[in-house]
Amino acid sequence: MDKIAVMGDYDSIYGFAAVGLTTFPVEMNADPEDAAKTLRNIAESDYGVIYVTEALAAMLTKEIARYKNRLTPAIIEIPGVRGNTGEGIRGVKRTVEQAVGSDILFGDN
Repeated sequence: MDKIAVMGDYDSIYGFAAVGLTTFPVEMNADPEDAAKTLRNIAESDYGVIYVTEALAAMLTKEIARYKNRLTPAIIEIPGVRGNTGEGIRGVKRTVEQAVGSDILFGDN
């Protein structure tokens, strides 16, 4: 069974360790290339799902795009404690629309 990873600033992800997910803290002022390398290392390991805070995902758009058309790992944006963009919710909405053919989460907006 594939493992689940969570990447983002420490304050946003530390609680995920309590439910058994592997956390990879990345400071928001970190070098984007170091953060991209961390994502690559996680993606090439046996992680099937990688949750990334929205703020960090904004820094890693090119790296995340490399995995967009792959079955695994699924890279899913989640809100953090600060710096939310709303992209996490929009991504879930798009995925549900693709899976079921209509917007069941928010109605027809």
